[in-house]
Amino acid sequence: MDYVYGPGRNHLFVPGPVNIPEPVIRAMNRNNEDYRSPAIPALTKTLLEDVKKIFKTTTGTPFLIPTTGTGAWESALTNTLSPGDRIVSFLIGQFSLLWIDQQQRLNFNVDVVESEWGQGANLEILAAKLSADSAHAIKAVCIVHNETATGVTNNLATVRKILDHYRHPALLLVDGVSSICALDFRMDEWGVDVALTGSQKALSMPTGMGIVCASPKALEASKTARSVRVFFDWNDYLKFYKMGTFWPYTPSIQLLYGLRAALDLLFEEVFKKCRLAVEAWGLKNCTQKAEWYSDTVTAVVVPPYIDSAEIVRRAWKRYNMSLGLGLNKVAGKVFRIGHLGNLNELQLLGCLAGVEMILKDVGYPVKLGSGVAAASAYLQNTIPLIPSRI
Repeated sequence: MDYVYGPGRNHLFVPGPVNIPEPVIRAMNRNNEDYRSPAIPALTKTLLEDVKKIFKTTTGTPFLIPTTGTGAWESALTNTLSPGDRIVSFLIGQFSLLWIDQQQRLNFNVDVVESEWGQGANLEILAAKLSADSAHAIKAVCIVHNETATGVTNNLATVRKILDHYRHPALLLVDGVSSICALDFRMDEWGVDVALTGSQKALSMPTGMGIVCASPKALEASKTARSVRVFFDWNDYLKFYKMGTFWPYTPSIQLLYGLRAALDLLFEEVFKKCRLAVEAWGLKNCTQKAEWYSDTVTAVVVPPYIDSAEIVRRAWKRYNMSLGLGLNKVAGKVFRIGHLGNLNELQLLGCLAGVEMILKDVGYPVKLGSGVAAASAYLQNTIPLIPSRI
């Protein structure tokens, strides 16, 4: 039953949760099963091997945890660090802010490096801190790869180069919730020690599965980490991995089958952009430099006389479309268009057409069709043939 009925389908363009592909929905439409039967361990074994591919790792150990990205954050921190450990963490938007809040509440000594919202992580400050840390008191560097509040993507390869330049042993912990499967992510090549994502983002599944991948260095650190953990303890998983049964507690059977279908689909997906449309509308991207642009979300800055929350409200009330609100420091100043997950180019153009009408509704002098035309011209020259139909 649709409790807030609107004609047709809802047009979901927030940067997560995203549209779920029909094959994934069908794969999850099944009864419960005994997870101790031979079938579920056999399925889990293939999932653990294939999940490593989305992280681009051959040496990492993945954990499929029934939780959200927030739980995956806690798993990454508590399995590798001890209370009082000094960590460097970058504050560049709402989700990095929330992770920092969690780090502080878990009693780590958090050295916060804050940037203006719309900018990427200040890596010059990181270099200075590592250079001065001859005693190696810094135990970890925590960074959000793709900050969806502002549409900023950080350069993880550069973070790794800085750590290596100063020969610093700090762990590199990465929130890849909105980047893994949507942006280029190279766990082994970039020397990421713990990476994590959530099922409701580019995996295009329902919320409920946090996926964490730990490097051998991170697993070694977990042996001496003194943070309290129970539900998120990797050691419980590793014990059942060795037994070949894989699960220390009951998994969501339906999500496991959904993950199998999602992984099968993922390896043939393309990404989309809408920055050209924003420029054609005469508006600006919240992300201040091209080097930080995200390919999963575009945060659009509105003129001071427009409340961006009204754009999001109007989208829902009149056009049955879901856009992302501006959060915290950019509340009322930006709205967000998510373009990740199960989405194709024509769906994106429909979204842009809807945004143009909404901009007109709230008094912005947009020329109808301008953004759609700019995006269409780009996409018409770049959309590849569908591989299965060649």
